[in-house]
Amino acid sequence: LAFIIPLPYFFYVNLSAEMQLISSSLGVWFIRLMGISVFLSGNIIDLGVYKLQVAEACSGLRYMFPLMSFGFLIAYLYRGPFWHKAVLFLSTMPITLVMNSFRIGLIGMAVERWGIASAEGVLHYTQGWVIFMACVAILFAEAWILNRVGGERRPMHRAFRLDFPKPAPNLQSAARWTPPKPYLGAVGLVLLATMGSIAMGERVEAALERQALATFPMSIGDWKGRQFALDGKILDRLDVDDYIMANFRRPRDANRVNFYVAYYASQRAGQAAHSPRSCIPGGGWRIEDLTQRSIDNVIPGRQSLGVNRVVIKKGNLRQLVYYWFRQQGRNLTNEYVIKWYLFWDGVTRNRTDGALIRLVTPMLDGNPIDDADQRLSGFVRAIYSPLIPAYVPQ
Repeated sequence: LAFIIPLPYFFYVNLSAEMQLISSSLGVWFIRLMGISVFLSGNIIDLGVYKLQVAEACSGLRYMFPLMSFGFLIAYLYRGPFWHKAVLFLSTMPITLVMNSFRIGLIGMAVERWGIASAEGVLHYTQGWVIFMACVAILFAEAWILNRVGGERRPMHRAFRLDFPKPAPNLQSAARWTPPKPYLGAVGLVLLATMGSIAMGERVEAALERQALATFPMSIGDWKGRQFALDGKILDRLDVDDYIMANFRRPRDANRVNFYVAYYASQRAGQAAHSPRSCIPGGGWRIEDLTQRSIDNVIPGRQSLGVNRVVIKKGNLRQLVYYWFRQQGRNLTNEYVIKWYLFWDGVTRNRTDGALIRLVTPMLDGNPIDDADQRLSGFVRAIYSPLIPAYVPQ
C-alpha cells in the first residue's frame, strides 16, 4: 500500500524531469539503431518533418511506481535468498527506464514511417499497456533465471510462497474470533483521524486583493516592454492562476530582458511553481554555473535581494538567468525552504499563494558577463517596486 502514496510534488517534478532527460537520450539511441536520422535537444526529438516532445507523462514514472509494487510483491513471495529478492525489487527501476525508452524509440520509428497519427490516440495508449505488461513479463523471467541459477532449483509453481489459509471449521468458531490489539489500535487511529478531519472542515485559501499581471506596466523608467502569450499546452502543464511573459529593452541596448512571473493563488494538491532548475535542461540548455547573488538597493530600507544566478548554454548560445520565489512577503531561493514555508503558512495563516519571478538575458560573444549581470540587476531594481505588493501580495 505504500506505493499508492504519491511523492511530494516537489520531488515528483524533479524526479520526472531527470527521467525525461534519460528516457529522451535512450529513446534517441534506439531510434538511431533503426537507421533513422534524429536530433535531440533536451526533451525535443527532431525527426526532420516531425518533432516529438517527451512530456512529463512520458517520463516513465507512471510505469515505475506500479512496477515497483509488482516487484515488491514478487520479491516478498519469492522463495530464495535475500539477494535474489533485492535484485528482483531494485531491477524494476532500470527495467522501467529501458522499456520506456524503447517505447519512445518505437514511437519515433512509427512517426517516421507512418506519420504523426501513429503517436496519438488509442494506439498511443495501447502501446503503453503493452510495454507495461512486457515489464511485468521481464520481472517473472528474471525470477525464473534467479531460480535456475540458485542453489536449490524449484518448479516455478513452488518458487513462490503461495499459501492459502485453511477454511474455518464452522461458523461458531468464527463468531468467537477476537480481534488482536494492533487491529483495534489501528481502527482507533483511523476513527480519530476521521473525526479530526471532519471537525477541521474544508480549508479555504485566504482571499487576497491583487492586480492581474496582464496590467503590469510596459513602460518602467527607460525600460520599454512588449507582452506575449504562452502556448496553451505549456499553460496547461504550468497550471498557473496568473502570469506575465514580456521582453523589455532600453534605448541603445539591443539585448533584451525576458521577464516572466508565474503566480499561484494556491499551491496545494500538486499545483506549484516549477523550478527553472528542473525546466531548463528540458529545453536543451545545459547549466554551466549555479550560484546565489545579492542585489543591492532593491528593497528600500531593507537588506539586499537574494536571487539564484544561473549561466546556461545551448550550442554557441549562452544566457544569464536570475530567479527567485516570492511567498507571503518572503523572497526565497532555496526550494526546500520554500516547501517548509508552504506547509507552515498553510497551517498557521491558511495561505499557500506565491510566485516565481524569472529574468533571462543573452550573453553575446565578446561581451563580458558583468554586462549581463548589470543589465539584470538594473531591471530588478526597476520592476521590484511596481511588482510588489500590487501584483504579488505581501
